[in-house]
Amino acid sequence: MIATRQVEQPEQEILKAKILIEALPYMQAYRDKTILIKFGGSAMDDPTLVKSLMRDIVVLESMGMNPVIVHGGGKAISKAMSEAGLETTFVNGLRVTDQHAIRIVEDTLSGLINPGLVEMIREHGGSAVGITGTSVFVGEKLREKDSRGNPVDLGMVGRVIGCQLSRVEEALSLQLIPVISPLARELGTRQSLNVNADLAAAALAKELKPVKLVYISDVPGILPDPDNKKCIIKSIDRKEAFRLIEDGTISGGMIPKVKSAVDALNAGVRKVHFIDGRMPHTLLLEIFTPEGIGTEIVREQR
Repeated sequence: MIATRQVEQPEQEILKAKILIEALPYMQAYRDKTILIKFGGSAMDDPTLVKSLMRDIVVLESMGMNPVIVHGGGKAISKAMSEAGLETTFVNGLRVTDQHAIRIVEDTLSGLINPGLVEMIREHGGSAVGITGTSVFVGEKLREKDSRGNPVDLGMVGRVIGCQLSRVEEALSLQLIPVISPLARELGTRQSLNVNADLAAAALAKELKPVKLVYISDVPGILPDPDNKKCIIKSIDRKEAFRLIEDGTISGGMIPKVKSAVDALNAGVRKVHFIDGRMPHTLLLEIFTPEGIGTEIVREQR
């Protein structure tokens, strides 16, 4: 039989070509460059969107870029703890993690979520390797206080104080996408620590120095008005970021995200992006279009 197809309108065909031409300068600029992607929050709840994002990351790899992923998994951990009969307690947004809970955290992050993401990348024709965060992140225990200023024992919860890049650099040299879980090895004891994935990604960015650090979560970007999620700030620099924290525009859980982003910029990262993973293809739109779709933080505005 002779193969046939439906002929599209010339305008549609031309539009497709224009989209590719518009993306060309970005493809050329970021070829052979590392892009660090932190993925978490409610953006991980929809399996269809997760698969779509992994496919988009394979697109970046196919274009000659070097994606690196640091993933979260808070809701999956809470579910696993509940199934194990453990109550989840948070202090200042941090999960209290005892010796039993840290085993569940490790099993969920490095044994379930991490290999699942690697498999999705492979299903789309990409090449990836799962790396447990304990072989990358060096940490120390966090010391927190409650609302009354009293010390609180968070258990096996830590912050990243250094990174060992050998596993990540080896993966990139083999043209593999590193997929890293947010766990750290405590300095001295070598015990596993549960760490905040946003801060782990920023700590890795400070040493890996990617051309971009992209936070993909369940917020569209930095909002000038929290009640209007359709209006976002397109671009700010480091000074403006701190001004927005001081005047309360940036508040709550966005404060540590933005501060860690500025730390990454100070260490040499060129741009940091905040985009909404609950929409399809936001990563590609942010990287390959002039307008983008989220908020970018740069060192200085031109």
